[in-house]
Amino acid sequence: MYDVMIFLHIIGAIGMGIYAILPFLAKRFRQLSTPAQEGLASGLLTAGRIGQYSLVLQLLTGGYLVSQADYAVSWMITIVVLFLALGALSGIVQAPIKRIVNAASANQDASGSISRVQTLSFVILIIFLVVVWLMKNPWLA
Repeated sequence: MYDVMIFLHIIGAIGMGIYAILPFLAKRFRQLSTPAQEGLASGLLTAGRIGQYSLVLQLLTGGYLVSQADYAVSWMITIVVLFLALGALSGIVQAPIKRIVNAASANQDASGSISRVQTLSFVILIIFLVVVWLMKNPWLA
């Protein structure tokens, strides 16, 4: 069972990789034409949803894996808080991305939403990198 959970945990980590490239993709919005912005935003909506499902997979498989070892309670609380922040921000960033899709399809300016997506995606990247670092260096009890 442990090997299956490790495999699923790795699959979830790969799915969460969207959080690592999201700021770089969001940075390209200003360089694209309006129809291209709509396409990129639509793709980011789908990728964000995959990232959120992967986050849930990580929480479920990670819960099992944590039960198999002796980790410090402070580390577990920190990880849960960071995962909740990551999930919340990845959900929050979906609204401005949807506004970019709507503005691009109506041929309107979406610069405010683009700025918000760029800022939130950078914060998501920072939290994601902290989670990866903490997973690589857990605190043991």
